[in-house]
Amino acid sequence: MIKKTAMITIAGRPNVGKSTLVNALVGEKISIVTPKPQTTRNRIYGIFNRGETQFVLLDTPGFHKARTRLGEYMVGVVRESVSGVDAVALLVEPIPSIGTQEKLLIDQIKASGVPAVLVINKIDTVKKEELLLVIDAYRQAHGFAAIVPISALKGDGIHALIDELEKFAVEGPPLFPEDMVTDQPIRQIIAEIVREKLLLCLEREVPHGTAVEVTRYIEREDGILELDITIYCEKDTHKSIIIGKNGQMLKKIGQMARQDIEAFLGTKVFMETWVKVKDKWRDNIAMIRNFGYKYDGSK
Repeated sequence: MIKKTAMITIAGRPNVGKSTLVNALVGEKISIVTPKPQTTRNRIYGIFNRGETQFVLLDTPGFHKARTRLGEYMVGVVRESVSGVDAVALLVEPIPSIGTQEKLLIDQIKASGVPAVLVINKIDTVKKEELLLVIDAYRQAHGFAAIVPISALKGDGIHALIDELEKFAVEGPPLFPEDMVTDQPIRQIIAEIVREKLLLCLEREVPHGTAVEVTRYIEREDGILELDITIYCEKDTHKSIIIGKNGQMLKKIGQMARQDIEAFLGTKVFMETWVKVKDKWRDNIAMIRNFGYKYDGSK
């Protein structure tokens, strides 16, 4: 029975491994993961229980310099998520110098007064002596409640991190049903899976200028799920790249996405996919909101 809750924000620069860490802690893939920065756009709750404690993890977009209204929204999500929680887990790479984004995040943590744990990811890529230099640099920058070296990809240090995060749990009933692993609606998860495949299959700016909408969702009596997916991009040239020669790229993206959707939902999926051009949608507040990003116009 759940008697305590711990709401923890996972913050860090783009591509540091926040979504990989959340997936490892939850034990299921609830956040999309790619090698490209700015993969996560929305704040996503990952939920798991251990003993009498329910952990609610806030997977946030990578903190970066915004160049569009969508970028402003993503940075705003990070700022809001650093306050009003029980603790912040600042995820960093094992580099012995503190970057600009990390300094700004540390400043926000200090201003919020929220306790923070430093989580040094990708420790499998450095020697122990180098790791000690990283720890020393961050100790001088802020009084972290704990410093935990991990490898989110390999699972090293995950249990030690959970032990540290549990120290911030407060007495109270569960915030979510005990069998729930994320707050994301099914349609949003499906759209994000498709966007993950766009990021994996396409190069340069094209995938970052895409958005995905589930325009038709029908659960048949035989258990099969019928989906219509619309991919939006910003230029006709991008549309041609997404479709590919003889439609081969779009077919590849669709097949990869369908396999993951079927694995996540545990059912057969029939899926049709279209590509439409919406010029400069990332600077269109109405469209940003339409795609599930709750933009309030603030910077």
